[in-house]
Amino acid sequence: MKIGYHRDVQLRFEEAESRVRNTLQKQGFGVLTEIDVKATLEKKLGVDFPAYKILGACHPPSALKALSTVPEIGLLLPCNVTVSQNDDDTVRIAAVDAEAMLRVVERPELAQTALDVNRWLRAAIDAV
Repeated sequence: MKIGYHRDVQLRFEEAESRVRNTLQKQGFGVLTEIDVKATLEKKLGVDFPAYKILGACHPPSALKALSTVPEIGLLLPCNVTVSQNDDDTVRIAAVDAEAMLRVVERPELAQTALDVNRWLRAAIDAV
């Protein structure tokens, strides 16, 4: 099952994160939430985990349409974008597949919204 789109980049982690935030903004997304997985696992479990952040990206017009159609869809929002350090010193940038997420609600009228969100997320990742 395809759950997202990703690409690896030859950048320092901090630079990759900064660039993905900028490219998301250029595609109309805001980052509503951020989870620093490395820091959380270190604090809670004492585990040294590679750099890994989960950014909760939101495209407001698309979110409004989805929430107005199916209020419970908020359980699937925002769209997660991850930035993670690979073993080979590259950084992986990945985004959830909005079409796969929206299949859960079985509402055909949201199909175009999911296609658009995927296109914008992929453009943001490809621009890093």
